[in-house]
Amino acid sequence: MEFLKWTTENTVATVTITRPPANALSSGLLKELSILLDELEKSSDVRAIVIHGEGKFFSAGADIKEFTTIETGEEFSKLSEYGQKVFERMETFPKPIVAAIHGAALGGGLELAMACHIRLVAENAKLGLPELQLGLIPGFAGSQRLPRYVGIAKAAEMLLTSDPVTGIQAVEYGLANHAYPEAELMENAYKMAGAIAKKSPVSVKAAIDLLSYAKTGQFHEGVKKEADYFGQVFISEDAKEGIGAFIEKRQPVFTGK
Repeated sequence: MEFLKWTTENTVATVTITRPPANALSSGLLKELSILLDELEKSSDVRAIVIHGEGKFFSAGADIKEFTTIETGEEFSKLSEYGQKVFERMETFPKPIVAAIHGAALGGGLELAMACHIRLVAENAKLGLPELQLGLIPGFAGSQRLPRYVGIAKAAEMLLTSDPVTGIQAVEYGLANHAYPEAELMENAYKMAGAIAKKSPVSVKAAIDLLSYAKTGQFHEGVKKEADYFGQVFISEDAKEGIGAFIEKRQPVFTGK
């Protein structure tokens, strides 16, 4: 694989995102992730999974430059639907997935992390959904998962201001399970994944399946609506301005069109 690599030790698989410099989530990376999930599900040697990013970041977001190659809102909605499908599979995956987040998990990177069963963070990590800074919205179910973890009020603040939270704040808000000094993050991720891997795979699978029943029908309706809006917003003049400003490293000037 070009963007992902994985190894297994003591029934714990390590999945590493390797797309420097920011481990941005391109459509190619999402496709590789889907293929990798197939392999991990079939492997009898894997009972738990730790996913992390190589280099300075977990994942700093979606691939904005790739967005400039998409011509229609319909294509953009299909990209959203595909990412939603992959992340939904992660959340319902029969083997527990632990995200070990350092540096930054922003935009699509945070949406990936929120699809994992457990999130462990470095104390100084930054987590957020900054899409509105670009005149866009989250597209991989972020608008629906974030309120489930932090509540409507905090989700509204994070979405509308685009301000990230630290790893310590993420734990306080319920977005992450535990925060550690960055140097101790992976050690603790393996410790937790290893403890879970020792349990019966039959009971672990059943427990994960039962957790999915906490979702309401409105969650799935909201995810579908998010994909629709993802495409509608993409073809706006504001979205073109926001993407252009990001690439040109300047402040966008939105007109409401």
